[in-house]
Amino acid sequence: MTPMETVRIGIIGGGLMGRELAAVCGRWLHLVDHPVKPEVVAVADLNEDALNWFKRVPTVTTLTADWHDLVNDRDIDVLYIAVPHNLHEEIYLAAAASGKDFLGEKPFGIDLAAAIAITDAVVKSSTFVRVSSELPFYPGAQRCFEIARSGALGELVDVRSGFSHSSDLDRNKGINWKRRQATCGEIGVMGDLGMHVAHVPLRLGWVPSDVYALLDNIVTERPSPTGPADCDTWDNALLAMRTPAEAGRDFTMLWETRRIAPGQMNTWYFEALGMDSGVRFSTRTPATYQHFVVRDGQQIWEEIQPGNISAWPVISGAIFEFGFADALLQMWASYLAERAGALGDRFGTATAQEALTAHRVFDAALRSSQTRTAITL
Repeated sequence: MTPMETVRIGIIGGGLMGRELAAVCGRWLHLVDHPVKPEVVAVADLNEDALNWFKRVPTVTTLTADWHDLVNDRDIDVLYIAVPHNLHEEIYLAAAASGKDFLGEKPFGIDLAAAIAITDAVVKSSTFVRVSSELPFYPGAQRCFEIARSGALGELVDVRSGFSHSSDLDRNKGINWKRRQATCGEIGVMGDLGMHVAHVPLRLGWVPSDVYALLDNIVTERPSPTGPADCDTWDNALLAMRTPAEAGRDFTMLWETRRIAPGQMNTWYFEALGMDSGVRFSTRTPATYQHFVVRDGQQIWEEIQPGNISAWPVISGAIFEFGFADALLQMWASYLAERAGALGDRFGTATAQEALTAHRVFDAALRSSQTRTAITL
């Protein structure tokens, strides 16, 4: 076993996902023979309570209200930037200009123009940059991806990818930055959840050529400390797309992002059907995935338990079940292994180019909703 290289991480935005990263680092010994050992050493956040939480993390030596301190700190190897969408462009551009490697939160800019500017800066820099998207790292999702990538589905018929949760079902839930265009962006829920939905299809090369969108703003007002406030982002989005295939014909693809999905908690799903086979996975039934086959003229959906067999191997037995925290661990293992040149043919974290392509789709969706027509990308 070769010694692990220590990677010093600074977190810009010490909210929920920043805390999750600190917890992930504490579980790093679950990974087998990973080439690096991450340590969270610095956190920047304007909220003093958020900073105080990180005092319990023994490796953290810097707590600051100024994110510039982390961007300019030569002792920090990697940044995790988890801030509202309106702050992405300024901070991501500064990180790229300083030569800092970073994992950025989706959607990689508040709008298409910001995503283009960020991606151009990343391409011109020497930085290693990826985008957060952890849900495709579930073992069942990984098996579905591998089957689809193998060509076993045959000529594609239909693809569906979605993320539905019920966080905004409560009309009395207070307004926050994700519910305002000024901070979340005009794309609304597509920016909040869309990278999760786009990651696997785009990694498989399934880039749509035409988009027809149905966007819905259901709750237009929410409580705030000063009274009712406008809630002006899209709550739900349904994108129907025509997608070119190698067979010379287009297949249909549906992307669905919903903040208001009655009956759901936090469900990500992926389904791809072809003339020869099909796959289906949902985090609602995380221990299994489904495989469609035609056998002796019979159409059969098989339910398979993949076990805890991750993209990066772990010490946990395959018989144990996988969860959200494990998906986060796998995403960070993927990011840091690829940064170290050790990912091999394992599934990789979402790229800046994939985030930019997703933004082009979301921008087309806005224009489609405005004109009630399909938009060609």
